[in-house]
Amino acid sequence: MRRALLLLGLAALLPATAFGQSAGEVERCFQNPAGCSAGGGAAPAHVPAPGTGGAPVAAARPAPPDYTTVLQSPEADRKRLQESLRTLDKYNGPIDGDMQSEATVKAIGDWQKGRGTPVVGKLTPAEAQQLNAEASKAPIRRIEPSTQAAAPPPTSNADTLKALRDRLAERRKAAEPQAEAAAQLLIRDLKAYVAAEGKGIAGEQFTTFAKWYADNKAAGRSVGEIAPAIDDYGDAKSGAAATAEIRLETKQGVETYRQCLVFAWIEGTPRKNTQAFSCDDVAAVEKWKTDQALKSAWR
Repeated sequence: MRRALLLLGLAALLPATAFGQSAGEVERCFQNPAGCSAGGGAAPAHVPAPGTGGAPVAAARPAPPDYTTVLQSPEADRKRLQESLRTLDKYNGPIDGDMQSEATVKAIGDWQKGRGTPVVGKLTPAEAQQLNAEASKAPIRRIEPSTQAAAPPPTSNADTLKALRDRLAERRKAAEPQAEAAAQLLIRDLKAYVAAEGKGIAGEQFTTFAKWYADNKAAGRSVGEIAPAIDDYGDAKSGAAATAEIRLETKQGVETYRQCLVFAWIEGTPRKNTQAFSCDDVAAVEKWKTDQALKSAWR
């Protein structure tokens, strides 16, 4: 009788699931409570984690991008990032380490856009490393304004013209003695030819002048003043070359006629490559100078 009462008390203490157990199982529980399970020896049911309400645990969310590390990095590191942006031709602002300035944010955004990544205007540590690496491989295209040589002030046309005239005057001053001597020697020979009434070396060397003299003599004109004006002087491929404008005056009765011929020659005894042109035939004169490879000391 006492045993039956004890069994009934034990049954009252067991979970409700134990009422579905057989009498033998109840007996075992009484004999060995430590080996008794609520499921009659079966594996215990899964117990949900506290506070989950029995629902499965959700997957962990990815961490947001880390922009704080770069923004709070040492000033030297931030300045290097600005220099890298400048090297890649994205940034024109000052190298001051301000990663939140408008120019820097725009430059970072342009760089991110070019890479096809989200344009946020801020850098993660990984992006900062990639930016510096990309800049280190790029050719240097910019120089700090402070290191550039100061550009010379622009010169006016008047200053340029004056400088050109000054150089020309110096060159002429150096060449003037030789040029003047050559021109005066030519004048002497021309006057000698006229005085000899069409005879002499001047006519032999300058056939154009000989024809000019003959035409004027046939027209009854006499030759008056003969005056030189040096046109050019310098070194040519076969010696010193000279060209001179010779003003020739002829008279017929009370009428006076003025004409002009350009005499060109290579200095020597006798003169070489001699030619005479009308003063209006500028193209022919310049061609002669080109053919002689004249390096002017007069112009």
